[in-house]
Amino acid sequence: MHRLRFLVAGIVLAAALILLPFSFHAERSLETATRVEGSQAETVRNELADRFRSPFVDRVVLVVQGLPATDSDEGAQALGAIVTALKAQSGVSGVVSYLDLRDSIFLGRGGGTYILVGLSSTDVPVESLVPGLHTLAKSLEGRLKPRYPGVKLELTGEIQLNFDIRKASADDVRRGESLVIPATLALLLFAFGSFIAALIPLAVGELAIATTLAITGFLAHRWHLSILVQNLATMLGLGLGIDYGLLMVSRFREAISTGLSGSEASLIAARQAGRTLLISASTVCIGFLALLTVPISEIRSIGIAGFLVAGLSVLLTNTLVPAVLSLLGRRIDMGRLPFAPKLDAHRAEHTGVRWRKWGNVIVAHPWIALVLAGTPLLLLALQVRHLDTSVPQGDWLPQSAESVHALHTLEHMNKGGIVESLRLIVELPKDSIAQTDTGWNALDTLTRRLASDPRSDRAISITTIAEGNRASLPELSRETRRTLLSSDGRAALVEILPKGSVTLRDQVEWVRELRKTGAPALTGVPGATLLVGGIPALNADYETIIRDHFPFVMGLVVGGTFLALLCGFRSIFVAVKAIVLNLFSVAASFGALVLVFQDGYGSRFLGVPEGTGSIFPLVPIVTFAIVFGLSMDYEVFLVARVLEARRNGLSEVEAIPEGMARTAGLITSAAAIMIVVFAAFTFGGFLVVKMIGFTLAVAVLIDATVVRIIIGPALLRLAGDWNWWPGGLDKSKM
Repeated sequence: MHRLRFLVAGIVLAAALILLPFSFHAERSLETATRVEGSQAETVRNELADRFRSPFVDRVVLVVQGLPATDSDEGAQALGAIVTALKAQSGVSGVVSYLDLRDSIFLGRGGGTYILVGLSSTDVPVESLVPGLHTLAKSLEGRLKPRYPGVKLELTGEIQLNFDIRKASADDVRRGESLVIPATLALLLFAFGSFIAALIPLAVGELAIATTLAITGFLAHRWHLSILVQNLATMLGLGLGIDYGLLMVSRFREAISTGLSGSEASLIAARQAGRTLLISASTVCIGFLALLTVPISEIRSIGIAGFLVAGLSVLLTNTLVPAVLSLLGRRIDMGRLPFAPKLDAHRAEHTGVRWRKWGNVIVAHPWIALVLAGTPLLLLALQVRHLDTSVPQGDWLPQSAESVHALHTLEHMNKGGIVESLRLIVELPKDSIAQTDTGWNALDTLTRRLASDPRSDRAISITTIAEGNRASLPELSRETRRTLLSSDGRAALVEILPKGSVTLRDQVEWVRELRKTGAPALTGVPGATLLVGGIPALNADYETIIRDHFPFVMGLVVGGTFLALLCGFRSIFVAVKAIVLNLFSVAASFGALVLVFQDGYGSRFLGVPEGTGSIFPLVPIVTFAIVFGLSMDYEVFLVARVLEARRNGLSEVEAIPEGMARTAGLITSAAAIMIVVFAAFTFGGFLVVKMIGFTLAVAVLIDATVVRIIIGPALLRLAGDWNWWPGGLDKSKM
């Protein structure tokens, strides 16, 4: 590998440069809609698309304000012009308004109305139709303004909200990078004192991000990949890429300061740091691969992005960086800042004096160190008992988005339920709903029962549209029949609009209650079946699947990490100790998440006015997988140097301070960079990313300070030679 380093580095660099242009447009292929494979919500959607052939499987809501009363002639004429333009728009599969049904459901409190617009697309994602609709809405608004100055047309609904979330996500990424890159460059300059040395880790991070985004952009043409890829790839690419590059450059500078040539120093750095990075990256990748077992598009997307960014970071660091360092040699010190000392044989010794003294204190008083450091962390970790992973309370959508403003307008009109409706498909075992009185009456009974629920604002089915008269079915439009009745007439859609007072959490519980009650009890027909879909059902399925898969993911991560560490260090104690400490770090970071976001202590400093009452279900499972891998980095860095010192003849009491002297400064610098990277994403407008960034920042802070600098060394001291059993201290294994 060393002999072919320039050839290998050239191939890796060429591949990265070829992929680079594709990274700029990757976000266009990423989705904001969540897919929960095999869920009832997904089944309902597929049934409506394939069996019903409904034109409103995917839909947006056009909120109309400032026109004359909809039930007046003038208002109907203005509304008719809007409806006609919408029907002529490419991609629109159906339009329904007050003009079609003359139903008070379209008349908002205090004036205003809305139009349901169905969307359909076979060649491009449905979301891509949103810009054209937005342009049309603004054009119609402009044409109506001379006559009706107060007119306002705004789009909302699941698809429009998803589109605006995509934009908010992209804005968060740009804002995060603009904050992170100058801050990390400053920290790297402080760590190295050299501009050239500081640029190398930063370049690794940026290349890892670009190549990850390019590859995920290609993969998104075959699989459903979430827009969260953009945030996570940027966050982790800057963190891991810089972290790995920092270790390689530090090891190279340490070697070259002893008088070795650039080629010799790069070989030592590649052998020593490269092996450490492979162990570290393998533990990170295991966590992300475990996420692929969860059948939710968002979580699988994060797993793919994390695996790619970790793998590419270690690939770039182990191939491209050693070749560059070999060419630079002592010129790695170019651009040295005035305050920075020159490279010399004694620099590493001078910089490690304080950490060696600290290590001597820890090995002299290991039990005291454990008690003093462990007690506050234990108290923080105990807060995880109160972790609630239901849908958070409050309005956490990006407030600047037009779709969010339109949603609030609908809520003021007391019509917000049209966006958050429950979509129920009921099927009878024998009787056709369209052709028999028994089937028709069973559906009517179900609809009336659902409408009488105090949480229901309205229940809509083919029986309510036909006003209970089955004979009037032929008089209804084909569009209406396809929306509410399957083509074979045996299944029907009932849409429940929840009242404005019903919270998201209440909606989820309602879904579970309906599923538990079942169709036979609701319809009075034995053998009847019921599927519940819609946004509330998607949220319920999301929570259930994560709750069911979390233990399995934890088992995979812990088991895989144990095997990776056992293979890397050939020590059972090192592997077990690392896992226990990682679980401790994860629990403590989750405890901080509960206190700040769920309970609201200090949340206003992060742009969250009050406690959310719960944590997004996505956050614990994703941050567990990420934190477990990231926390292992510093364990691997420290233990690898302690083991190296032991194999060089030092005793355990001497090797621990020596290992700390060699790595504690590096760990501190790397952790500071990661904390800055993750913390920058807590100031965006995307609440789920805030929670993830905060949890990762706290986990790294805890791990790099209390756990790895106090608790970890103390446990190494107490274990003594058992640290290295059964692999031993054979130098041939170095």
